[in-house]
Amino acid sequence: MAPRTALAPDPHGPGGRLQPLDDAGTPLGPPERVPDLAAAVAAREAAGSTRPLGPRWVWAAAESAYAPLLPRLPDRLARCHDLRLVEALLLTREGRLGAPRSLGAAWSRLRGLPVPDDLPEPGSAESDDGQDTLFAPDRLQLPPGADPLAAVVAVHAEQQRRLAAIADPAARQRFRLLVAAESAGALVAAEMAYDGLPWRGDVHDRLLTELLGPRPTVPGTQPRLLAELSAELQQALGGRPFNPDSHTQVLRAFAENGIQLSSTRSWELKRVDHPAAALLIRYKELSRIHAAHGWAWQDAWARGGRFRPEYVVGGVVSGRWASRGGGALQIPRILRRAVVADPGWLLVVADAAQLEPRVLAALSQDAGLARTAAGGDLYEALAASAFQGDRDKAKLGLLGAMYGQTSGDIGPLLNTLHHRYPAAMGYVEAAARTGEDGGVVASRLGRVCPPASAEFLDLTEDPGTAGEAGGRQARARGRFTRNFVIQASAADWALALLAALRRRLSALPVADPADRPHLVFFQHDEVIVHTPANLADEVAAAVAESADEARHLVFGDTPVRFPLTTAVVDCYADAK
Repeated sequence: MAPRTALAPDPHGPGGRLQPLDDAGTPLGPPERVPDLAAAVAAREAAGSTRPLGPRWVWAAAESAYAPLLPRLPDRLARCHDLRLVEALLLTREGRLGAPRSLGAAWSRLRGLPVPDDLPEPGSAESDDGQDTLFAPDRLQLPPGADPLAAVVAVHAEQQRRLAAIADPAARQRFRLLVAAESAGALVAAEMAYDGLPWRGDVHDRLLTELLGPRPTVPGTQPRLLAELSAELQQALGGRPFNPDSHTQVLRAFAENGIQLSSTRSWELKRVDHPAAALLIRYKELSRIHAAHGWAWQDAWARGGRFRPEYVVGGVVSGRWASRGGGALQIPRILRRAVVADPGWLLVVADAAQLEPRVLAALSQDAGLARTAAGGDLYEALAASAFQGDRDKAKLGLLGAMYGQTSGDIGPLLNTLHHRYPAAMGYVEAAARTGEDGGVVASRLGRVCPPASAEFLDLTEDPGTAGEAGGRQARARGRFTRNFVIQASAADWALALLAALRRRLSALPVADPADRPHLVFFQHDEVIVHTPANLADEVAAAVAESADEARHLVFGDTPVRFPLTTAVVDCYADAK
């Protein structure tokens, strides 16, 4: 069986076309039309499962090729090469951040044709698409008359050529790992959107009623308790009506009562000795829940006992994921009580402890910081070794070093860290200097940060005349690149963890694929697996093994450990 197979669904109907490829992307045979693409893919996946790794599917994008197949596949696919995600990685590496990355754009570049812009993401302010058009074939942006399968084959071969052209063998190997991990992320994202996070609508409704009052019967009106809180706030500020959701009107109302505010941020309000400040903080908290996760949200995103957000792999320049609609990465803590496993099932919730400081220790190969990171609480160990047991100072100092903070009393803390951990501090400072000079930095696996903007280069081109504005720009970019190398490398590790865990879950013995444990949530350094109760211990072990595998894959032979806090619970709220 061919190691790779290009896949192109028919625009309408269940069929499609397949073509076998070698690892370089060269066709090994002619295209084959199949009347039922899901059945043909499933048959080839099953036939290839006897090989160590199985087939790798090559497609334009998981959202247009894999997601529509999921309802008709008997089991999940093992591997893929997602052209859209890989194109984005390569373009950024080549200094072309923001260049269109659709199949049509990549194919047009290859053919010397005008390159179409990427369409706005579904659900964005610029798009008039609804959820039902997410998988519309015109999102491929191919010019009229272009053959989708031929475009997939040609763009994949060109991407393989660009990958092979990376001069340094070690860098090439790491970047290929990034490509594989990012593509595995596309599989995970599509599957999590399809499976959904278990969500109890009755519990959610009860929580909202307790917080806000009964659901309003007239659309667009405030819940009773929120309206009452608004009235209390107005009364506390003299009784004159104003809109508590209007930043300008709130500032004016406080000013009329002799209280000058620069913003309505909670940290500023907490310093105000007036009853209206506490009322406004509470109003903002409840109003945010009502707007972001209230009944309208439930109607749109949590139907049929599942919350099905749309995950965006690599949606942030550092490689972190984003979500498109539904606010998947910002579920309020109080609403986690609505995330409840199905009867007979459990949730395995795992998150990495103090991930970014440990990533810094592994990246910098600082022996002292590696020893400090070897145990449990890294900040406790750091405090004991360098800050006379003061954990708060240890945490403040290390976070300040990673994020480039220099103000306040942090100077002596940074001096201590420089003395104790010179390699780690030198690593982040070298990244900062590169950014200040307009250069680019990369994650451990090779994800490259955005290049300096033309405005930045204009302001900082001549250090002698850069002035205050140029200095501010340089320092800001230095803070960005200082943290990028850490945050993006943490994203590398998380992607490798997801891929390894997904593979282990698929290998667990189940009588019916519907009973297979599966990932249902991912947020930066946290994962949730929904599993039959009898397999919960095996899933917890698989999570730990996958974290260690990711450590070896991304950072090689490092003594730094990445411990996970794992809880097996019925309800997400009980995990922490």
